Parts: sequence; structure tokens; C-alpha cells
Amino acid sequence: MRLIKDTVRNSARIVKDTFWNTKPAKAQSGAIIAAALVLMFIPNFSSAYTPLFLSWLIPYCVYAVAWAFFSGKTGYISLASAAFYGIGMYMQAIWGREFSLVVVMLFAAGVAFAVGVIIGMVTLRLRGIYFTIFTFGLSLFLNKFLHWYEGMYTRTKGRMVKPYDDLTIFYAVLIVLIVTVIAVLLFNKSKFGLSLRCIGQNEDSARHLGVKTIKTKVLAFAISAAPVAAVGVVMSSKIGYIDPDIAFAMNISFFPVLMAIFGGMNTTYGPIVGAIVFFVLDDYLRQTTSSYMVIFGIILVVVIMVMPKGLFGAIESVIAKRRGPGSCEEADGDE
Repeated sequence: MRLIKDTVRNSARIVKDTFWNTKPAKAQSGAIIAAALVLMFIPNFSSAYTPLFLSWLIPYCVYAVAWAFFSGKTGYISLASAAFYGIGMYMQAIWGREFSLVVVMLFAAGVAFAVGVIIGMVTLRLRGIYFTIFTFGLSLFLNKFLHWYEGMYTRTKGRMVKPYDDLTIFYAVLIVLIVTVIAVLLFNKSKFGLSLRCIGQNEDSARHLGVKTIKTKVLAFAISAAPVAAVGVVMSSKIGYIDPDIAFAMNISFFPVLMAIFGGMNTTYGPIVGAIVFFVLDDYLRQTTSSYMVIFGIILVVVIMVMPKGLFGAIESVIAKRRGPGSCEEADGDE
């Protein structure tokens, strides 16, 4: 209980410091809002297919940004995205017909945050592969538990979910992406973001410098869970039907890792670039070849080997070379 209280107290302090002492991040946030406003008007000047396409693409961006916020900074590889995504889906299946979409999204984000705090307090004392295995096991456990519960008590498989049109889905996931990116930018510019990066570089040294490593990791892990659950709420209404295999699909755990690495997980915008390229490439290969997974895997391996910092990191390196040795800007300037 004391750790939970300290976590909540530290969260309030971090949010206060973040939103009042980060002028560069506020400028970037304004640019993001401007770009989002442009996106919001796209459906008015395009075909009916555009909102459908973007409503599938934007969630990929949210998964990648949320994953990179915690795992990209700390080096702790989380495979719990499917667990939080599934929580959001089932929240909408249970409460979606009684409450509005926005209310369920906020509620699911809060539940995911709370679950993230609890899971983080249990697991983030572990390091390396042990944490990764535990988070992967969490998604599997929830999948199998709901299979057992539905078969034993409800005698059903899956649930029907209140549907929404593609335009509503598009705006809902776009808002989640905007909020997620702005929050990540602000946190990255704060002492909290610096603490996360210190943990990623050398956790023992960070602890000796006064960073409360466990509390910082728990809070970051919980924050990264919230937007994934909110997207799960929206996507369950897009699909219209869910079951444990859909809600806790393992690709939701693995895709964010690949997308963030593909785009550059040590930047804010790299995961978005990676998610866009990943989604478009995946969609194209699915439609053109039956061996798309093999080809897609080869492309990913080659890109990661040739560009270890991802696509965004490679672009930044080219820009830095053109500027010459006199430039003192950091490669991770958006952090």
C-alpha cells in the first residue's frame, strides 16, 4: 500500500513538473496538434476508404509509441501489450452498451494503469529475460483464463460488441494517438524522462545517483499500458465481436517491438515511422503473395542489420552528416 501511495504522489509531482517546465516540448506539442487537425479533415476530402485505412493504421502507431516509451527508454522488453489491449476490448464488451465510447475508453485506461502498477510492483524487480517471460505469460494467462471462464460459467465463446462507424473509430484512435505522443514528449523533457534514460543506460548507477528506480519503472510501465487499453476499447467496436483469441492476440505483443525497432525506438517519432512502414508493407505483402510472412521477416532482419538505429535513426544520421562535424545537435533531439 505504501508503494502505491508513493507512486500516486510521485505521479502528481512528475505531471506538475512536466507540464510547467518544458517549453520545447510545448512547442513540439503545438506542431503535433496542428498536424492532427490536418488529419481530422482528411475524411472530408477523400474517399470513404481513407477513414477505414487510417483506423487500422493509427492503432499500430499507438502500440509502438506506448511500447517505446517504457521499453525503449529502460531496456526492459515488455510483451504485455496484448494483455492491456484485451482488457480494453473486454471493458467495451461488458460496458459498451451502457456507457458512451469515451467513458469506457477512460475507464479502461484507468483499469490498465492500475493493473500496470500492480504487475510492475511484482515484476519490475526482475531484470532481463525474466521480466520479458513474465509479461508474455500474463497475456497467455488472461487468454486461457477467459477461455476457461466462458466455457465453465457463461457457456459461450466470445461476446458481441456495440459497433461504431469507421469515421467515429478514426477520430477516437486519432485522439488517443495525439494524447499519447504529446504525453510522451512532455515526459521525455522532464526529470522523469531523464530518470528513465538513466535506468536504461545503467540502472545501478542511476540508483546511486538518487533515482528511485523501481517506482520510476512501475509508473512508466503503467503509463504505457493506458493508451493500449483505450485503443482496445475502440477496436473491439470496430470488429463487432471478440473472444479471448482475438482480444489477447499475440501479434499485439510482438508487433510493437518490431515496429519500434524498425523505426527507431530511442526517438519519439521513430516508432510512428516504423509503424506506418510496417503496416503499409504488411498490408501490401498480404495482398500480393502467400509467402508474405517469410518475405516480411527477411525485410525486417535486413533493415535492422543495416540500420541498427531504425529508419528514423538512419535519416537523422544522414542529416547530421550533411550538417557536418560542427553540428552539436543530438541524434535524439526529439527527446
